[in-house]
Amino acid sequence: MTAIAGTQLPLRRIGRGKVRDIYEVDDERLLLVATDRVSAFDVVMREPIPHKGAVLTQISAWWFGQLSDLVDHHMISADADAIIAMVPALDGHRGDIAGRAMLCRRAEVFPIECVIRGYITGSAWKEYSARGTLAGEALPTGLRESDRLEPPIFSPATKAVTGHDENITVTRMAEIVGSDVARELERLTRAVYGRGREVAERRGILIADTKFEFGRDGSGSILLIDEVLTPDSSRFWPADGYQPGRAQPSFDKQPLRDYLDGEKKAGRWDGEDPPPPLPPEVVRATSDRYLDAFVRLTGRALDLPASP
Repeated sequence: MTAIAGTQLPLRRIGRGKVRDIYEVDDERLLLVATDRVSAFDVVMREPIPHKGAVLTQISAWWFGQLSDLVDHHMISADADAIIAMVPALDGHRGDIAGRAMLCRRAEVFPIECVIRGYITGSAWKEYSARGTLAGEALPTGLRESDRLEPPIFSPATKAVTGHDENITVTRMAEIVGSDVARELERLTRAVYGRGREVAERRGILIADTKFEFGRDGSGSILLIDEVLTPDSSRFWPADGYQPGRAQPSFDKQPLRDYLDGEKKAGRWDGEDPPPPLPPEVVRATSDRYLDAFVRLTGRALDLPASP
């Protein structure tokens, strides 16, 4: 199967996102498979981005290792041979899961995106520049685009089924999940982001903002779940080119966004599905950005699996 069509494994598929296919292993475990699908402006492109799924999975696995002393997490293994040994039904499907699959503990997901912003950019900058607020709450005056925020701002959001997530206040978050859970999720978010920002800065990457998801397992423990500090869930900026007062280049799908913006301005795309075809050079440049982020963070080249 192509990366766009998704994976076909001998397990019950219980979910399909823009990037990930989710399979049920048993009552306690899930298999998450990151495909090479890519979306921009909430539209999934027809062309896959080679190795993107492997980059997302292996960066998350690397971070879970870096963070295990701070927070419990859902990863059991991201090694294909270890996964097959634990899930024999996948024997014969190593090529479909190598590098891009993660065996995880199941958890009941909190309906909140735990967003934290170390720099003001994106939707936060748009709201601030228009009204001086974030999620309706006032921020200090005089901030420039891409200014560093000290301390970082915790700005939760609702998890939208379709369309964009909506920024909410911490008070509203507490109404949704309860005060005790809200405090713990903010504490964990700040601890994980603080570690991640420190580690990345030593490797020449600024993590401008990111979002985390958490869930509760069967024993009641809160787990860090889904992807963690990847180019899809975060804004990665090269530290050596950082200059506040303007937008920053990113280690993500910026070449794709730039191309699509050009198609919009030229009147060749209305921003809706179906998307325009992507030139090979845009696909290649986007893939290179993801691979570069992996190398910079981990200090090693990605062991590249074949794209399904």
